[in-house]
Amino acid sequence: MKKILFICHGNICRSTMAEFVLKDMAAKQGLSHEFEIASAATSREEIGNDTHHGTKRKLDEMGISYTRRKARQMNAADYAYYDYIIGMDDANIRNILRIVGGDAEGKVSKLLDWADDKGDRDDIADPWYTGNFDLTYDDVERGCRGLLGKLKKAK
Repeated sequence: MKKILFICHGNICRSTMAEFVLKDMAAKQGLSHEFEIASAATSREEIGNDTHHGTKRKLDEMGISYTRRKARQMNAADYAYYDYIIGMDDANIRNILRIVGGDAEGKVSKLLDWADDKGDRDDIADPWYTGNFDLTYDDVERGCRGLLGKLKKAK
């Protein structure tokens, strides 16, 4: 089983969106049993809060189910537990590396590094600031599609 942890700043918008999008993709392909998928934050700002209403609204629009959850901050032990630690932007990556003390095993990447269609962005914009959950979803979906495809090929 491959263990994947998505990371963003607060764990209420982008990382939760990626968690539920990848879970949905894996389920539709009959692969749920092959993955453990979760999400966390680099900050403590939203600890205990549920997924942002804008993320829920976009997931509802796309027919993707989600569960009630509580934002949590990642910790150094996550590095040992998870096979893939995937951030949304450069700031997330810097903070992940600070929290876990480096990336000796090469587990840390950005979600759009996995995308087949690289597009013109390599960071996933935070809709908390932009308000654009559509753009965030498009990038998350593209990254998750590429990630799942590459993980399936690596089996």
